[in-house]
Amino acid sequence: MNARNFTKLLLVTPLVASVGCAFYARSPEDYRSVTRELVETRNADIKECYDVALQTDEKVGGRVTVNFQVEQKTGKIINVAPDSSATTAPENLTKCVVSAIENLQLDPADARDGMATFTWSFEAGAPAPAEG
Repeated sequence: MNARNFTKLLLVTPLVASVGCAFYARSPEDYRSVTRELVETRNADIKECYDVALQTDEKVGGRVTVNFQVEQKTGKIINVAPDSSATTAPENLTKCVVSAIENLQLDPADARDGMATFTWSFEAGAPAPAEG
């Protein structure tokens, strides 16, 4: 069986919002970190997306880049969509990755909206990532 490798990249930019009440407000670095941790809870699902894609094409690979919003006050991940200009993986793999991160929710929520971009790189036959 081929070794599989996928990596991820995250960019989160909190948007400043007017807040009349006291809500939890993270720093940009903290927002980035907790959003990454939240999305990483779906790593097994995303690996499964790739494993399924490999069953039909043992050389499947490419990048899946998704953009989404973290809704202020609720922390819900909304408007999850692939970035067609940066995504090179097949449509079925892309749809599976999008589906894997939909319906996540940041807890506690934040006083600000956040915009995020995640990229996963899939490469058939690459060495498995080092564990540590």
